[in-house]
Amino acid sequence: MIIDYAKIAMKNIRKKKLRSWLTIVGIIISISVVFLLISLSLGLRGAISEQFKILGTDKLFILPKGQAGGPGSGGVVELTTWDVEVVEKVLGVKDISYATVGNAKLESNNKIRFFYVIGLPLDKMGLYTKSTNMKMDEGRELKEGDRGVAMIGSDYKYGNLFGKPIQVGESILVNDRRFKVVGIIEPIGNPSDDKNVLIPIDDFKELFNSGERVDQIIVQVENEKETGDISARIEKKLLKARNLDEKTKDFTIITPEELLASFDIILNIVTAFLVGVAAISLLVGGVGIANTMYTSVLERTREIGTMKAVGAKNSAILQIFLIESGFIGFIGGTLGILTGFGISKLIEFIAINYLHTTLLKAASPFYLIFGCLAFSFLIGIISGTFPAFQASKLKPVEALRYE
Repeated sequence: MIIDYAKIAMKNIRKKKLRSWLTIVGIIISISVVFLLISLSLGLRGAISEQFKILGTDKLFILPKGQAGGPGSGGVVELTTWDVEVVEKVLGVKDISYATVGNAKLESNNKIRFFYVIGLPLDKMGLYTKSTNMKMDEGRELKEGDRGVAMIGSDYKYGNLFGKPIQVGESILVNDRRFKVVGIIEPIGNPSDDKNVLIPIDDFKELFNSGERVDQIIVQVENEKETGDISARIEKKLLKARNLDEKTKDFTIITPEELLASFDIILNIVTAFLVGVAAISLLVGGVGIANTMYTSVLERTREIGTMKAVGAKNSAILQIFLIESGFIGFIGGTLGILTGFGISKLIEFIAINYLHTTLLKAASPFYLIFGCLAFSFLIGIISGTFPAFQASKLKPVEALRYE
């Protein structure tokens, strides 16, 4: 019986093709937007999680508080190399490195750009390399004894930042001082990171007059199961060395898990907001279905009367109209998922090949596809409920008299 009702419903949809398709388009747009936003959000979360897995759980990062202008902006609070020495002596610390960051004028091929330059202690390059998952695309890493040389991000080779690619062996001006490029880093996926320039810390101090300032301390612990305890010991030692207490603490110690949790909170808020915006368009689509079904009831009043006159029950009329509205939602949902999937893959392609970032990936898990499909079908059913109920309550005599 349900199959017969479904056939009648599909026949009615085909009979009013233009109106049905205009209604379906509204659902397509709504579902494709919802699918696109959630797909990219899940992809971004997955890409970030993957980066943190590579980073490992045996690392700690110590940052100064109060850097309103970001790394290298010279905030009120500063960490120093003396803090690095204090942390290095803490029980359970296996290795330590640090980085100092400055915004510099970069010049090549008679073009000027402004990007971050990072000063690194060359005897601790190994830990920095591991903590950033840095791999070489060309050339070599910085090594002890280097002066006047630099490693550059992949965008200098592939991103056409200066009108032509910069190759290993060429030079780049950093704050009007010439540095020879000895290595090019593989694309990291973050546009900001792929524009970084890495130089020896001694050269950095001369360029920026940074003294003993440190913007980030990277700590590797001996036993990752004791990360929490080692973090507490580091905090206690730093508080004492900096003559601070819990209320006046001016630094932050964070783990990869805490960073990931922070990202998750931000992503959840952004995703909820965007899905809320998309839900408004879905509501509009639902109103379109209700309007289409209501108009269909008016146009088929005599037909409904005839069906009732030959014995059709109210429940049969109700089911026919509900199946019809559900089909409209289902068709719109299916095409919306395909549209959203196609657009998300296009964005992923553009991000990888033109923006040189791997963070914008499209994720299409089964539950997302099934959820969008079920949601669109449900919206169709809900939107058609009142018109279907109205149709089922029509009296045969009045329906047959309807002009």
